Amino acid sequence: MSNLIKVPTRDQVDAKAQGVFDNLQKQLGTVPNLYAVIGYSSDALTNFLTYSSQAGGNSFTKKEKEAIDLAVSEVNGCSYCLAAHTALGKMAGFTEEETQQLRATTIADPRLNAITKLAANISLNRGKADDQLVQNFFDQGFDEKGLIDLLAAVTAITFTNYTHGLTKVPVDFPAAVPLEDLALVA
Repeated sequence: MSNLIKVPTRDQVDAKAQGVFDNLQKQLGTVPNLYAVIGYSSDALTNFLTYSSQAGGNSFTKKEKEAIDLAVSEVNGCSYCLAAHTALGKMAGFTEEETQQLRATTIADPRLNAITKLAANISLNRGKADDQLVQNFFDQGFDEKGLIDLLAAVTAITFTNYTHGLTKVPVDFPAAVPLEDLALVA
């Protein structure tokens, strides 16, 4: 199916979104297609960027936030976010293999494993989670604040997963290899 929603140019969004586009261009060197599409609503774009930049930031490292984004994007089947966060995960210090393990929630690191398993379970069960996974999360040194910060991070990435699912915006990052394809090779 073709994209019913096109990626807007800077001139096709309002002045507030144009300012955000200009800032993204300065910071990233580009305006990612997904952010551009969110920019049809300048309020949604500014609110999302503020929320997502802070969601989980006090409880999780940059690498841990990327782990959450990869695990949730895998559950939600978002090819755009898997591509973007595989690239960002590698920039944060993960190997390609580790990004795949995070997506599959099979990473050996106990802390990352607890985070990704719980984040994926929350996403899979629409906000609910298995008690044992919550306990495993707490066993890794997290507290109630960390749990709420995890939920905030899950909801932030879910917004972009759903935005891509709805709009089918073209992916402008190198594609992430589907986990099913890796299982055939392994």
